[in-house]
Amino acid sequence: MNYLAYDRRYIWHPYASLKDPPPVRLVKSAAGTELELADGSHLTDAVSSWWCVAHGHNHPKIVEAIRRQSEKLSHVMFGGFTHEPAVELAWRLAKMAPAGLDKVFFADSGSIAVEVAAKMCIQYQHAKGRPNRRKLLALKGGYHGDTACAMALSDPDGMHVLFAGMMPKHFFAAMPNGKLDDWDFEKELDAHQAEIAGVICEPIFQAANAMNFYDAEYLRRMRRACDAYDIPLVFDEIAAGLYRTGPRWAHERAGIKPDIMTVGKALTGGHITLAATLASEAVADVISSGTPSAFMHGPTYMANPLACAAANASLELFAQGGYEEKVAQIERVFKEEGIPQVLGAVGVIKVPCLPARADIERVIDEHRVWLRPFCNFIYAMPPLTTDEPALRRICAALKDLAACPPGPDLGEGDFHE
Repeated sequence: MNYLAYDRRYIWHPYASLKDPPPVRLVKSAAGTELELADGSHLTDAVSSWWCVAHGHNHPKIVEAIRRQSEKLSHVMFGGFTHEPAVELAWRLAKMAPAGLDKVFFADSGSIAVEVAAKMCIQYQHAKGRPNRRKLLALKGGYHGDTACAMALSDPDGMHVLFAGMMPKHFFAAMPNGKLDDWDFEKELDAHQAEIAGVICEPIFQAANAMNFYDAEYLRRMRRACDAYDIPLVFDEIAAGLYRTGPRWAHERAGIKPDIMTVGKALTGGHITLAATLASEAVADVISSGTPSAFMHGPTYMANPLACAAANASLELFAQGGYEEKVAQIERVFKEEGIPQVLGAVGVIKVPCLPARADIERVIDEHRVWLRPFCNFIYAMPPLTTDEPALRRICAALKDLAACPPGPDLGEGDFHE
């Protein structure tokens, strides 16, 4: 079979047009930081396959955990049943999470985990006798996923602006930009607190809509304001969590904790889709004491045993330690190589406009480094196990691409791939 020809004939790839689709490469296998293509060549994965491959591709411990589990139980509905991998994973997450955040609701993707968090906030307020509190306050520049509720909580002027008409309207405070004295968060919360069920943000690192790093004091101000109005604070740690920015959780830099937290991506080491929403006992107790007392959500593949087995193996690798040191090495190399925006294992070069597609492909092929630039961001978020020589090749590719002339400006929000 001519796989590439059939791909072009039948498959609609993410953020791609069928009229002028970007080229795709046929991957044969992967190991560690390397992707092996069908022609025998290799690419270093500089973006962790959309930020999830923390321990490297096809990690033998995770692969073996999935294999063993597949011989016993591949799936069972989670309504009315439980299973060992899910129980073990909930225990592991509760041990790793901030103290008190130990009520674990499993979801099948990060976007769904965000939707679960939003529904928890609304059901919490309903149980408190505040049914008018059914909107959330989010931050401009944020990104929380591609499903409808998650899009509605993402930057209203970002990549999802086309779908504004189908999404519920929420409230937004300004993007954290280093001007704490001018930040309007408390003003927005005070003005609309009678309608706000919860507050959500990506702590420290706003990823896919802004590639923005910000000061921990913003989180402390959010915590104080939410406490004053009995509004749950949600930290979306899907991209930033599990050591991507340095500490285990990005919000640890602020010395506070949320009421609800979402985790995904690196949860399974990037081997199979799974996410979770963790709630405090206080939030869970209020919801469970209301009417209805049941939390009203239940994905079909919730707590899939294969995914839970992969996540247990991934979290065991994290628990063995050394990841803060691995991330510190990545940060050091990025800074030594002159990458202008660096935090942990994230390096970003902002350009006025991305280069032409031909230049992007040339840089990928010449450096043998897989990059996925978008909007006006050329960035790397490599696996946390990437060694120094590979990191320096990644940096060379980033700088080479950033030096290319701008390509055609296809409009605001274009991913130009």
